[in-house]
Amino acid sequence: MQDDITTPGDATPLSEDDLALIHALQLRPRGSWTELGGVLGVDPVTVARRWQRLRGRGDAWVCASPGPAVFDLLCAAYLDIDCAAGETDTVVAALAAHPHMLTLERAGGSNRILATVATGGFDQLARYTLDVLPALAHVTAVRTSIVTHWFTEGGSWRIDALAPDQQQRLRSAPARAMPAPGLRLTALDQALIGELSRDGRAAHTALAAALDTSPATVKRRIDELTRLGLLGFRCDFARPLGGWPVAVTFWATAPTAALPELGHALIRLPQTRNCAAVSGTHNLVLQAGLHSVAEVTRFENQLAASHPELAIGARVITLRHEKLLGRILDRHGRSRAVVPPDVWRDPAVTLPADE
Repeated sequence: MQDDITTPGDATPLSEDDLALIHALQLRPRGSWTELGGVLGVDPVTVARRWQRLRGRGDAWVCASPGPAVFDLLCAAYLDIDCAAGETDTVVAALAAHPHMLTLERAGGSNRILATVATGGFDQLARYTLDVLPALAHVTAVRTSIVTHWFTEGGSWRIDALAPDQQQRLRSAPARAMPAPGLRLTALDQALIGELSRDGRAAHTALAAALDTSPATVKRRIDELTRLGLLGFRCDFARPLGGWPVAVTFWATAPTAALPELGHALIRLPQTRNCAAVSGTHNLVLQAGLHSVAEVTRFENQLAASHPELAIGARVITLRHEKLLGRILDRHGRSRAVVPPDVWRDPAVTLPADE
């Protein structure tokens, strides 16, 4: 179900103080206001008030993010969707309500959509892409590139607004996934992740009330899911207002044997938001966040110089993000509604009327 967020009509750029707080929350999404304020040199009340202003305007938000081990339980894909002429807005509005549609981008032409989707398994992905989506009104074609391996996803991306010593004080040790054969998320875990998708900083007491359980159980499940690498948190923001208005997707090809080393080299680049090995004509997708269109060619030249084995076959600049990990965005990139991802839901089930 969509949760509406009221946003003002103006597009005020984010300040340096705003970006510093966002960077701090990228490093410590559920950190206390006392901890964050100590690093930022601001009292806790001021930090909390500043965050409430940012969140209330839809300028920034904290939400649940896939942990490194969760991709072993899911099947994800990039979709290139064609729409009938003049009907793309209608299709976007319909797709935005789908809990399997994680991200929607208007890119590559007025009648095309680039989407990132995930389902609870390969069979569900097949039904979603072969049966459900082609049957939607005004969808004329769906091309699927299945993710065979995620090197990184957008929750790992960081801006550079804090000094190195500030970053070090907030930086946590990387979460290590603890493999557990036959591991599955319970119904409570799935519901908990759904609530954290709405507000990743929600208190244990608020989450417990929403889930009809105890705060101790909520804390125990969050700690356990994080330890297992099934749950992470991320702080996102209205990128055009923060100085990152340009997103570009590179479709590339590299020798299969070189993909692991290449992928891990690419995720170390500060511009990289997403990087995945995929099926299809190209076997690697790289998505980057940039400050300007002029940086696209410079970044591509950097890639060519550093990784000559990487052949870029296409580069597509996103004209507008319509949805980002469950957040429906306005034209300034601000959050205006939430559709919590529910990738375990059967995609063939008809969506309720209010979704």
